[in-house]
Order: sequence, then structure tokens, then C-alpha cells
Amino acid sequence: MTKLAVVMTPERAEDVIDPQTRELIGQRFEVTWAPDTSPETVIALSREADAVLTSWGTPHLDRSIWADGAGPKAVAHAAGSVKKLVDPVIFDQGVAVFTAGGRIAWSVGEYCLASMLTLARRLPRFDGAIRAGGWKQTAFRGHELAGAKVGILGASSTARALITLLKPFGCDVVVYDPYLSDERAAALGVRRAELEETLQSTFVSLHVPDVPETKGLVTRKLIEQLPDGAVVVNSSRGPAIDQQALLEHALDGRIYAALDVYDPEPPTLEQNVLEAPNLLLTPHVAGDTEEGHLALAGYVIADVLTYLDDGTHGPSYVDPASWSIQA
Repeated sequence: MTKLAVVMTPERAEDVIDPQTRELIGQRFEVTWAPDTSPETVIALSREADAVLTSWGTPHLDRSIWADGAGPKAVAHAAGSVKKLVDPVIFDQGVAVFTAGGRIAWSVGEYCLASMLTLARRLPRFDGAIRAGGWKQTAFRGHELAGAKVGILGASSTARALITLLKPFGCDVVVYDPYLSDERAAALGVRRAELEETLQSTFVSLHVPDVPETKGLVTRKLIEQLPDGAVVVNSSRGPAIDQQALLEHALDGRIYAALDVYDPEPPTLEQNVLEAPNLLLTPHVAGDTEEGHLALAGYVIADVLTYLDDGTHGPSYVDPASWSIQA
């Protein structure tokens, strides 16, 4: 029987493996559950396995695991980025890597949609008015997402999830991504645009990977060109945007912003930022939901099984050719 090493803590296993997936791996694999996640334990168990199941907290899988022809044929990561988990050199040894980033993307997409609607309707402002003893507010009024222009930076899996969720709203969705072809954009139901046009949208959502090319992508000048009342959502990476400039424009009331990521993390924010009614601040939880986490192991294990059975590459497969632009 195919050997599977589950190299994560028991607490993490409870977090990312639902009962159905536990039953499935018990039926299809000879399973070894790691007693701890020390590098020594992980290396020893992985070298003897045909596949390994990892998650947050699993240490880097050293290339020595695959020395002398040993090591697993598949690495299934029940979490997001695999950049710090494996070295790309293992692809040359025929190792297939899978990530649950695509499942997390749906949770992130929901977060972005919720943030857009929350800020467009000015709900934090109305909430604050009620809490302060007020009632109707004549100084401002909410807006609708339906039919609005939405600019998306990056055509990543999280961006594609948001695009799907936006379809019922009939938005004019424009996407900036140097790697997005016209054909792929048409298939997504969006149109390609340059960075400047994308930032001139009523709603802007960032979905770029953490690579050198995206650091400082959204500059102060671009933020100054945002339309008045624009809603900006950043659930990707803090360094992708000039955070100070964004906060300044939010504090003067010109724009609205939802920040789930910061530069640095955790952030140190001034009191006026913490009290601003046009800022929605969350602690890097866009992809963190009960349902989403419990589905992560099942998402990658399904693809590992088909890969081991007939070599099929499912949606969680990490294409070595796209390694340089992986999140």
C-alpha cells in the first residue's frame, strides 16, 4: 500500500483535515502520523514515504530527503505558498508538489467581496453613528457595487475567485497582470488594462504575489490618482502598496480602504488610523475560515491520489514553469 507521512502537529491536523479526508487517507494509504515536527523527524518519515502531507508549521523539506533516489513522489501542502517549504530543485527529480492555495483563494475572494460591500455602503460609519447615539446620517450615503468599475491587480487564484463572485454584480472588471493574455482575460470575462487605468477604478483589489517586481507596485502617485470615494482592498502583501500614502488619503476622508496585510506585520498604527471610520482593519485573516481550513487537506489529497494513480495534474498541482511568479 502507498505510504503517506503526515508531518504536522496534531493540533494542525485537527485544523486542516476533516473527518471525511481522515477516513479517505486511512483507506488509501499506509499512514504514519508524525509525533513532532522536528527537522529530524520530518526528514526520517519523509524519506520512507511515497507522499507527504504538510501544512503550516511543517519545517522546510530539505533536499537531502531525496538523496540517493529516496524520498516521496508527491508533496501535498494543506496550506498556501510552498516557496519556503521546498526547493525547486526537487522538480528535476520528478517530485510533484501540490498546494491548497486554490481552496484558500475562495475564502480570500469572499473576504474581498465582503470588504467592498461593507465599505461601499459605509457600514462602519453608520455603525459608529448608532453606537454614538445617533440615527439617520445626512452627511453621507452608501453606494452600490453593481455596475461599478473594479480594478484588480494580479490574475492569481484569489483574483479569479473574486472575479467569479463579482459576476452577478455586472461590474466592469479590468485586470492588470503582465502575464495575463487577451485570450485568458476573455475566458475570465474581464479585460486587460495597464496599471494606471486599473488604479482609476471605483473599487481596487490587490492580488499580487510577494516577488521583487511587486514591491512598491502601487506608488504614492498612483494612490493620488484614485477617484474620490474609491474603495481599496489589500489582502495580498503589505509591501505591494505605499501604505503610508494610502493611510494619508484615507485619513483625509478621500478614499476608503480595507487592509488585511501590512508592512510590517504586525503593524504599529497611530490612534487616528485605528479610529478612522473609513478604514476596515483585519489581522491577516482573509483566507482564514472554519470551512476553508477543514477542506485544505482534502483539496490536495484528491489530486495526489489521481496523480499517483495515472499521473493526472489536478488544480492543486504546482507547475514548475510558474515557480518564479508563485505567491
